[in-house]
Amino acid sequence: MTAKRCDESSAVIVGGSTGVGVQTAIQLAEAGVPRMTLIARSPDRLAAVADQVRDSAGRVTVHTVSADAADLPQITAAIAEAESEMHGIDVLVNSVAGSGVPDLLHELDPASFAQTLRGQLLAPLITSRLVLPGMYARESGSIINIASDAAKVATPGETVLGAGMAGIVMFTRALALEAKRSGVRVNAITPSLIQGTPTTERITREGFSAKLFAGAARQAHLGVVEPADIAALVVFLAGPAAAKLTGQAISVNGGISAA
Repeated sequence: MTAKRCDESSAVIVGGSTGVGVQTAIQLAEAGVPRMTLIARSPDRLAAVADQVRDSAGRVTVHTVSADAADLPQITAAIAEAESEMHGIDVLVNSVAGSGVPDLLHELDPASFAQTLRGQLLAPLITSRLVLPGMYARESGSIINIASDAAKVATPGETVLGAGMAGIVMFTRALALEAKRSGVRVNAITPSLIQGTPTTERITREGFSAKLFAGAARQAHLGVVEPADIAALVVFLAGPAAAKLTGQAISVNGGISAA
């Protein structure tokens, strides 16, 4: 069982229309990935990103599917379409941003908890389950889940968000142990603050969340992380240089913490 090179691989990026997903698509294409499928809710944004990826690496074939990754019928159909279109999925990147905003627990509406956890945790669980049979059959594959350091560092204001992120990291580790015998690697990347993304714009706009992340940015003495920094690590984890690496949750945070 050997890890495929990028130029031999097909990739699916869930959450491929903004931020980290866009940069990941571009860098995977530049690394030689010949076929990829981008999945997100907005067909217009997907079309624009697909053109951007093709411009960055003209030989890549980019397919797009509009779907809600946490909606089981929609994402099941989307993954099946990607499998058919690309004749298999070698790399799955889950880069779905939740809708929650950090705040103290007593200030949060309990009715929002289920939606926050659904958006964060349910989507990568479902997509990982859906791609596994094909990866197991080929005895090769790499699943990369984007979570956050809220999974590792207890932080006021991130009770619910942290619970969801910790769930992503734990299922990543457990699945890595299940999947290793079939040649499938499963890892997570846990950034803190990522500048230049819609999520960061939302959580730094006002209130408790803005104060929380302003303090975090001051601790990023190596520089606040950008989407391209996360994408570079995704490319590494997707390829043969990371063939012996699985079950890890790797922090990329500019020095905000040593998580």
